[in-house]
Amino acid sequence: MVLGTTSGAGKSWLTTALCRYYSNLGLKVAPFKAQNMSNNARVVPGPAGLMGEIGSAQYFQALAARAEPEVRMNPLLLKPEADTHSQVVLMGQVSAELTAMPWRGRSEKVWPQIAAALDALRAENDVVVIEGAGSPAEINLHASDIVNMRVARHADARCLLVTDIDRGGAFAHLYGTWALLPEDERALIQGFVLNKFRGDASLLAPAPQMLQDLTGVPTVATIPMQWRHGLPEEDGVFDDRTLSAGAVHTTVAVVAYPRISNLDEFQPLKNVPGVRLLWARSPADLAGLRPTDWVVLPGSKSTAADLAWLRAQGLDQAIAQHAGQGGTVLGVCGGLQMLGEALIDTAGIDGNAPGLGLLPLVTTFEVAKTVQRTQTQFGAAQGAWAALAGVPATGYEIHHGQTAQHPAMAAKGDVAREVIPGIAWQNPAGNVLGVYLHGLFEDAAVLHALFGAQAPTLDSVFDGLAGFLGTSFTPGVLDALVAP
Repeated sequence: MVLGTTSGAGKSWLTTALCRYYSNLGLKVAPFKAQNMSNNARVVPGPAGLMGEIGSAQYFQALAARAEPEVRMNPLLLKPEADTHSQVVLMGQVSAELTAMPWRGRSEKVWPQIAAALDALRAENDVVVIEGAGSPAEINLHASDIVNMRVARHADARCLLVTDIDRGGAFAHLYGTWALLPEDERALIQGFVLNKFRGDASLLAPAPQMLQDLTGVPTVATIPMQWRHGLPEEDGVFDDRTLSAGAVHTTVAVVAYPRISNLDEFQPLKNVPGVRLLWARSPADLAGLRPTDWVVLPGSKSTAADLAWLRAQGLDQAIAQHAGQGGTVLGVCGGLQMLGEALIDTAGIDGNAPGLGLLPLVTTFEVAKTVQRTQTQFGAAQGAWAALAGVPATGYEIHHGQTAQHPAMAAKGDVAREVIPGIAWQNPAGNVLGVYLHGLFEDAAVLHALFGAQAPTLDSVFDGLAGFLGTSFTPGVLDALVAP
């Protein structure tokens, strides 16, 4: 099990790398995270043939393990819709009962299914690599914990505790986390891991030995900082330090509203030579874009609220100006809904709002949620998106909204070009495209059509991660962790 001293310490990264490392040894491996809080989700098989949602991190971990992703790998997914409210997804399906239930009252209700999922995966695999959440030393949550030490105790897991040394205070984080755990839980920690290290590793001495003298736990790995490892961050974060090499020919500005979702799907663009990704949180971030540069409205877990935020920042005018000058604009899922004329919500799902008016469409929110994998093909795309014409595409859909042509506008001759029936639309000028299909840029055919380039394959990324472990861990430690 991989525990962390904080969020962002490197739990997801290390879990993914371990999945590939042990798979490369010929072992049957599966990932597991009891509860994930993220608006980055993937569509995978669930019970009774239903498709369901799990966190994107567990999806990639399953691929690293060479396993079919499925809902047992992340039985509980919390998708934040506001600062104090999350949609609850249990075994892949939205649960209205659990969504309405207080946080602490939820634990005992869901634990039996979490334990059953973990037990089944353990029975079916040689190795299960478990990821924790946040920190196991969040003592205000310890009594209702279902994702860290309760899981570790249930599985009698051999635990690694990882910390981000680049933040500073790494040894205090490790010692403080260990010290706040009850004695029986401390005993499960087999090693400390220093992640994101920059500099001369010899300068760490004598701290690792001093820490071992205090805790009895050895520091078993020092993993170097990796800016361009190729794996999406847990929450889709990117920055200019992770730019691909070469002269920039296209800037892709992603509008970063508060309830942004599924940012991990843009990771392949970050790996394309000459493409620069940046956050857009104000009109100034879009200033200076050329018509060939992109403005992207990504998915949203709260479309109407994020649209209101976008307007409050003045980004609506900046986006309209870019589009009006022939600039390239893409809306994905919630972003597609924002590009239309109106959001209509009679079911109380998301909220009513006027759209940005860049596509003559209207979206109606429904109680039923579309959750499916989709294989399709682009039709006669034109303008800035003409390269997609006839290109096959594979992705996934997760949305409550159903979008269609605005009837009154159609009567006046303002008709969107439906590039994929029910999934993708263009404006008549061809520079604005809205799609419901997530994961477009993970499709090699789409990426090649748009940029004439390919990002590194996921298999090469996973093997690269596993290779880092082989050179960063004390020899013999990784094998000992899975020894009978």
